[in-house]
Amino acid sequence: MAMRTDADEVGPGTLSRATAAVYRYLVLGAFLALAGLPTVALWTLLAPEAGNAVLFTAALLPVAPALSAALYAQRAWAAEPDLSPARPLLRGLRLNLRDTLAWWVPVLALTAVLAVNVLFGGTVPGGAVLRPAAAVLLVALAVWSGHMLTVTSFFSFRFRDVLRVAAAEFFLSWKTSLGILALLVIAAAVVVTGSEAVLLLAGWALAAGLWLVVRPAMDDVTARFTKQP
Repeated sequence: MAMRTDADEVGPGTLSRATAAVYRYLVLGAFLALAGLPTVALWTLLAPEAGNAVLFTAALLPVAPALSAALYAQRAWAAEPDLSPARPLLRGLRLNLRDTLAWWVPVLALTAVLAVNVLFGGTVPGGAVLRPAAAVLLVALAVWSGHMLTVTSFFSFRFRDVLRVAAAEFFLSWKTSLGILALLVIAAAVVVTGSEAVLLLAGWALAAGLWLVVRPAMDDVTARFTKQP
């Protein structure tokens, strides 16, 4: 009698695979909603004032680790689909948490500084130049963060190499950079036209879109910066 593998759990039929995919993304949606709940709760409690920009930024701390786990899990699901989708999510969170926070915390600190410059730049001399420059740097930092998220989700590089590889991929994988920017615009539009809660519920869709967007960059990093057997 042949041993049953995890991949056999899904079954070869189209309906079985479609049902398994729906189940996986339901689990992913619940995971992201739970991880993002502290962020949304704090945003809801804070008054929408420029003086709270630092607190709004600090509330984003759980976001990058959760998205890293989502990317890790989606690659694992594609490689070996089974009916235990939570295991890769938790494994990705455990494996990538330290490396992700190593760059995410400084990024949030820099984001807070740039956000303050954008919001209050008009009150200081030279603000006409400072504000647009800070806004451009904010966008570039967000896209670079998307590449760092890709690198730390799928590879084990030293911290300085994460920064260098992500900076290189910012230009080398320019289509991925545009895709990350497009997802950021969509996320901002959802918050502006709807609410943070709507974005929280749609987190699984954004994570799925992010996986599609970063796959070419992941392949490029593999080809350029890792040793091939």
